[in-house]
Amino acid sequence: MHTDEALGRTSPLSPLADRHPDLLLHDNGGNGECLVRRGQLVVPRADLPAAVRALDRWIESVDPAEHATLRLRAGVDCVEVAADMADRVPVSVNHVHTVMEGSPILHGTGRSPVPVPLPPEPPREVWSRPATVLMLDTGLDPHPWFVGRPWFGQWGLEVLDADGDGVTDRQAGHGTFVAGVLLRHAPGVTLRQHPVLSSHGLTDDRTVASTLRRARFLAAARGERIDVLLLTAGCHTVDDRCPTILSRELAHWPTAVAAAGNFGTTRPFWPAALPGVVAVGALCPDGTVAPFSNGGSWVDRYAPGVDVVSSHVRVEGDRRVHGAARWSGTSFAAPRVAAELARSAAEGDEAEVAVGQLCRGEGGTRVEAVGEVVVQVPDQAGAARVGHREGARHD
Repeated sequence: MHTDEALGRTSPLSPLADRHPDLLLHDNGGNGECLVRRGQLVVPRADLPAAVRALDRWIESVDPAEHATLRLRAGVDCVEVAADMADRVPVSVNHVHTVMEGSPILHGTGRSPVPVPLPPEPPREVWSRPATVLMLDTGLDPHPWFVGRPWFGQWGLEVLDADGDGVTDRQAGHGTFVAGVLLRHAPGVTLRQHPVLSSHGLTDDRTVASTLRRARFLAAARGERIDVLLLTAGCHTVDDRCPTILSRELAHWPTAVAAAGNFGTTRPFWPAALPGVVAVGALCPDGTVAPFSNGGSWVDRYAPGVDVVSSHVRVEGDRRVHGAARWSGTSFAAPRVAAELARSAAEGDEAEVAVGQLCRGEGGTRVEAVGEVVVQVPDQAGAARVGHREGARHD
């Protein structure tokens, strides 16, 4: 049972389910609360024939991709069907991933990006040993910090106003912001990216798993090594277990970093809570754990995640404005850790890059070095104590 105060309250996910008819909010306010794609089940393609035979009476259509999708008839409860069939065929619901905040809600700061003056551009370094970070997010706009760097390509524009209401969508510019955090702390990094999140900050199990598979084969075809995988979204699940298609795909990525989530709970948030993934929570400027940050024994590291300043893009009238913003979330703490791992890879320090190599201190406390900040993280919920190394850099 989860004892977090957030459980039992009206879900912060309710507005998303209300606005998007294809989303279903399961177990509203309960221990199994999560968003799923309404009427969808996912199954490995190898198991598709068996799944179709077992579920035929409920199926409306089939998308036979690598991670196949079964679309059920109207009115059929996908969560109930998946649970009833779990011991017969490996089907699961298609969980929805988000970067939004939950409870407790930030007061006075962080909920939305706030425009600020653009800081100096990160140096255009070229590392003698390249280090590559693969980022799955909303996309990447041609911000002045990126244009002209060797890795920047014609990837298209981020979607900023998907509903056409003339207002920048809630999570628009998220990918451009995350990329800026990476560059500020690892200016010589090579960045690859695949858009998976909508401008409202939504994706799902199947999209993430399929994109990871495609990215893996594309990198192999190029003969390119991906040093760090960065994931900035995630989900809670019906049974608090990682979706199988995610755990299977992430097993191919030896160094993965993921945001711990912004729901202020110790409940596992996937894929960050996987043992082979570095889960990153957020710190306030005073070194305490941010009230919105998920925590618990599965969170591996904490890094600054409140009032972070980075590159951003927004809509003003009929034009796109490239500048900077101040924003808060574990999504912006995770690239800080990814940047440190990329720098270690560029320096050839394989021991530092290895995932899960945590230094255990006395009394069950993990001692983590994040950039120039030394963070002591209690195993139980509570404030992290932060001390700065001599000669530390500060934003």
